Amino acid sequence: MIRLRWKSAAYGASNVESNSNCLSFQRIKRSTMNPVRFIAITLIGLFCYIEAVHCQTQAVWGYECVNDRCVKKAISESSFPPEKAISLPACRLFCGNGAGLLWPQPSGELQVGNELAHIDPDQVWFEWDEKFHDLVNLWETNKERFRKQLKTRAQDNALKSGGKAVRIKINVAHDSLTLNYKTDESYKLTIGSGTNGELLATIVANTFFGARHGLETLSQFVLYDNIRNELQMVTTANVSDAPAFPHRGLALDTSRNFIDLLSLRRTIDGMAMVKLNVFHWHITDSQSFPLVITSRPSLHSYGAYSSRDVYTAEDVQQLVQYALERGIRVIPELDAPAHVGEGWEKLGVTACFNYQPWENYCVEPPCGQLDPTQDALYNILEDVYREMNLMFNRSDVFHMGGDEVSIRCWNATTRIQNWMNEQEWGLQEADFMKLWNYFQTEALNRLDKTLPEGDKRPIIMWTSKLTESPYLEQYLNKDRYIIQVWTTGNDSKVSNLLEKGYRLIMSNYDALYLDCGFAGWVTDGSNWCAPYIGWQKVYNNDLMAIGGPYAQQILGGEAALWTEQSDSHTLDNRLWPRLSAHAERLWSNPRSSWQMAESRMLLHRERLIEEGIAANSIQPKWCLQNEGNCPIGGDGGRS
Repeated sequence: MIRLRWKSAAYGASNVESNSNCLSFQRIKRSTMNPVRFIAITLIGLFCYIEAVHCQTQAVWGYECVNDRCVKKAISESSFPPEKAISLPACRLFCGNGAGLLWPQPSGELQVGNELAHIDPDQVWFEWDEKFHDLVNLWETNKERFRKQLKTRAQDNALKSGGKAVRIKINVAHDSLTLNYKTDESYKLTIGSGTNGELLATIVANTFFGARHGLETLSQFVLYDNIRNELQMVTTANVSDAPAFPHRGLALDTSRNFIDLLSLRRTIDGMAMVKLNVFHWHITDSQSFPLVITSRPSLHSYGAYSSRDVYTAEDVQQLVQYALERGIRVIPELDAPAHVGEGWEKLGVTACFNYQPWENYCVEPPCGQLDPTQDALYNILEDVYREMNLMFNRSDVFHMGGDEVSIRCWNATTRIQNWMNEQEWGLQEADFMKLWNYFQTEALNRLDKTLPEGDKRPIIMWTSKLTESPYLEQYLNKDRYIIQVWTTGNDSKVSNLLEKGYRLIMSNYDALYLDCGFAGWVTDGSNWCAPYIGWQKVYNNDLMAIGGPYAQQILGGEAALWTEQSDSHTLDNRLWPRLSAHAERLWSNPRSSWQMAESRMLLHRERLIEEGIAANSIQPKWCLQNEGNCPIGGDGGRS
């Protein structure tokens, strides 16, 4: 147990003062007071009552650390005086291994001192090397974001005045803004005493991305003490940290239901809080085409749900920049040759669009696939690729989809059958796989034409019939293709891909599909991948165990939200805090189970709420305030 030692410098007058602006009406005698003054004082009192931020009541509960657990106790002058009581966040920080406020927990060295200092959020100063001109604006943005986080931590309370100033020095070795699988995202954070009574936090990293992660960790070392009504920060700490996996992401579908830009930015803010670094944007599908392609305007004109439900090039570029500032790269996906329909059908290059009964041709309505036999298709794709590459100019990876291609769809299209007969092909599975490869080869050639010369960037594709043997070895070069797995984690297809030398991104639906477990929308009962997946199962999704001897070929993972039953209004609740559990698995790769993280998760969920992210509740708040009493047997642990 870390011993607490409270300094007068940290707390000043440690007893909680009552708010003198909130008058007790019991002491006011109207007969001795001017009526105007009485009315004025009455209005002040009413204002205090309505605006709790100006009329805070004295805390009656505090916490103490007992056997590495925070125990709630009533504050009492005789048995538990205010100067000995600490807030719940302070107790969680110190009672254990020092990671009680951190999410994800650091993967390396963590040393936290036993003192807190009262800090002034208006006296937070930043220093960085001005010679890296490309980084200056990024640090300005992160400076303002950090200051806003501190103000948010105060929970709209009027803080006690005073406190120490905080100086943050950021030392970055290189000015590269390339975020890929080789980028060093490690950092070292040191907190100690500075000059003139300041607290000094020093962040050292090789890249902007690592330093930004260090700043995120620093923000989590700041807490609000409701007993003393002040912001506090640890006075000494050393953190050495780095991610276990280079690909830590979210795949979000914005086609089934449109997701507005405000919600996308809020999602990226949450991702930055937990050090996720990939936003995989599944931007189109058969239901809608919301991306504005100026050279092919009919795609969005006919494909979007409305003229308002679109993303312009400017929208995309601004979101890409917003993500970069938060240490996240945006990977675009144009899913093909299946999962196309609205918008595409006006161009005459689709097959089986909206065929009925739909279940004979696809997995959900409306059906639709591209027709690989149409030469005009590849000119259209080249135009789309060119404009997408300009929009998503920070990504050196392109996702080409390749999900759920239906042979029955192509085989139900007369002109495709005729074309295959002209090639002297049959109409069996192997022949349609050859057709699919024809499409994939031509589409990739057109994508490459839109890239700088020599740029053979990695291509991501979903697991499918094409990623199974023998087609895998025939058609997909393991040096160019990365396979994103959506089958179960123990599927033999996963081990086959690894044994063949392919790099994988795991999105196994049995742990990482966040749309599972809701009511069926094309059938009775629950949807296809029920039951609901709780944060615990997400947390325990051990990619190292899935990879076994080939674990180094697993680049990381993405939790996925398909939005047939979600939109901007339900987005936060579907993602959070399950996405946080995913983030810690990929950053820290913990060797312990979710039970050891539960107390941190409950506190982290409160922080998400403070930041305006409507994260789902996972337990009664009583469990947060009474640690260890809710798990079966009362033996809940923590890390």
